[in-house]
This record gives sequence, C-alpha cells and structure tokens, in this order.
Amino acid sequence: MTGYGEASQANDRLVVQAEVRAVNNRYLKVSLRTVEPFHVWEADIEKVIRRTVKRGTVQVYLRVQRPARSSDFVINAVALQSYVHQLQQLARQLSLSDGGQSLFTQVLSLPGVVPEPALAAFNAEEDWPVVEQTVETAVARLQHMRQEEGRAMASQLLHLRDRIGEELARIQSRSPLVVSAYRERLYDRVRTLLSELDVQIDRKDLIREVALFAERADISEETVRLASHLMQFGEALQEADSPGRKLEFLIQEMFRETNTMGAKASDVEISRHVVEIKGTLEKIRELVQNVE
Repeated sequence: MTGYGEASQANDRLVVQAEVRAVNNRYLKVSLRTVEPFHVWEADIEKVIRRTVKRGTVQVYLRVQRPARSSDFVINAVALQSYVHQLQQLARQLSLSDGGQSLFTQVLSLPGVVPEPALAAFNAEEDWPVVEQTVETAVARLQHMRQEEGRAMASQLLHLRDRIGEELARIQSRSPLVVSAYRERLYDRVRTLLSELDVQIDRKDLIREVALFAERADISEETVRLASHLMQFGEALQEADSPGRKLEFLIQEMFRETNTMGAKASDVEISRHVVEIKGTLEKIRELVQNVE
C-alpha cells in the first residue's frame, strides 16, 4: 500500500527531518537518501522500518542540520604544516620567483585542513536516538495513511468476495440439474438411434453411463471447499497481524477449486459462472499483493 509520513525533531545539537514514502511491492525494500556521513545509520533505519512495515518499497529521506558553534571551526595544524612543507619543496624545485607564496593562499582549501563543521562534530552513537525517534514518528504517520487505504481496500475485497459467493450459489443450484439434463439428452439420443437402427440396448447400460457421468461431473466437494475459503478470506481480512500472505494462499486455493469445477462440470452455464469467478479472483489477487 502507498503512504507518506514526515516528522522533525531538534535538540541543542542538531535538527533532524525525516520523510518516509511507500509504494506497492510484494516484498519489503528499504532505501535511504541522505548525505555523508549519515549513511552510517542506514541499517539501523531499516530495522526501525521493519518493526511495523512488512511490504512495500520504502524510501527514507533524511536531513540533518547542526547549528554551527565556534568550537566547530578548527584548523588541522598537522595537515596544514604538511601541505606548506611540500609546497616549499616544490617551489625550490621549480625555482619559483616568489618562493611559492602564490600557492600558499590555496592551502586552506585543500582536503583535511579545515574540516566541515558538521563532520567535525558528528557523533553517530550520540545523535542516533534523535534520528530514531524522528524516523519512528514519520513511520507512524505513514502507517496511519496506509491503514486508511487498507480499510478502503478491505471493503473492496469483501465486495469482490461476495460477488464470487453469488456466482458460487448459482453453480450450486445448477449442479444437481446437470446430471438430469445429461440423462435426458442421452435417453433422447438413444431413442433416436434405436428407432433408426432397430437395435436393442440394455437399460442397465444406460443407467451405468449416467452414473459414471454423475461421478465425473460431481463438484460438490469443490463447491464446499470454495465456500469455506471465502469464509476464511473474510476472517483473514479482520486480522491485525499482516494477513497478506494468508490471503495470497487462500486465493491460490480458490483458483485451484474453481479450475477443477470448470473441468468437471461439463455444463455451459456452470462454465460461464466459473469464468466470472476466475475474473473476479484475478482482481482480488492484484489487490492482495499490496496488503501487508
């Protein structure tokens, strides 16, 4: 399910802003977008997400700002001395007229001489609790939006389930008539052949043929199991603990029973209802892939 949540938090050390966005996915995939050095929290942030989110592609946007303090601006004397020494040697080797003074103005911009204030004051362990609380709040708001979407989806799924139940009821009412209709067609066909060919057929053979057809076309077990799966489907939708996997399994079983009914029934009207059920199951399957 899709969703969005954001949160911000601040203390005397830093200001943290987190955005969490989720789109549909059968599995859970978490990615963090931030700047260095804050990627160090990526594994910890994923753990926070996994506490409540079970499915979806989740993107976390993390921004950390730190108020600058005078103590943050420190020159790395060791790095500065090393650069100056190297430039002096280079100036002598190249016989520069100014002794390399023109190069010295660029020393402060060289890597490591003046560290970024944010990097200098960064403490992953000390700052993590604020980041964790901010991400947790953003995820809670994301989940609230997803729950609203989930309630609407559950209503739609129940509506589709009821449509399958209606088609199943029509199949159950039609099924007993299939054997009797076959028997009448067989008798009519035999009577026609007997009158044309002037031959005799044992009535027991006809009864045996009808009995074999009735056994092959019997779909009572499949209809009972499908009805049971429909009931379980409605119960699973009410479960609070990630029913997505269970719903997928039930849909798979419902497809199996429906396909068996279509293969065994040997009746045009039942086949039409089977097609309707399978089409509705496809719609349900697409929706359920987004359910946690």
